[in-house]
Amino acid sequence: MSITRILYNDRCPICRAEIAHYRARAEKTRAPLVFEDLNTADLGLWQLTPDQAKRRMHAALPDGRIISGIPAFAAIWAALPGMGWVARLVMLPGLRSLADLIYNRIAAPWLYHRQARRDARGLASDGTQP
Repeated sequence: MSITRILYNDRCPICRAEIAHYRARAEKTRAPLVFEDLNTADLGLWQLTPDQAKRRMHAALPDGRIISGIPAFAAIWAALPGMGWVARLVMLPGLRSLADLIYNRIAAPWLYHRQARRDARGLASDGTQP
């Protein structure tokens, strides 16, 4: 079975919650997904700097390609039984452009800066001191 690896930020509460949902579904259905926290992963294997890794979600496909953003989400959805239609839908040219715009211009930068502020204050993702 070919496995898709997902790189995400476990220190981001929103990212952590979303990945927990996907992970639970993947485990229940034995979907070929592995989730890696960018804070403990070997980013050299991903060919990413820590800053690049934190700015977007990434996926390593079974063929070795590394993708990020909406295509990485689509890779998750495509691997989860019953969600393939979501992957196909979001990758349609018009919807893909809209999804990219929302993710790249709004969601990803907001999450990145939110986490950077938390890190600067020395707070864990739940607001407590690490």
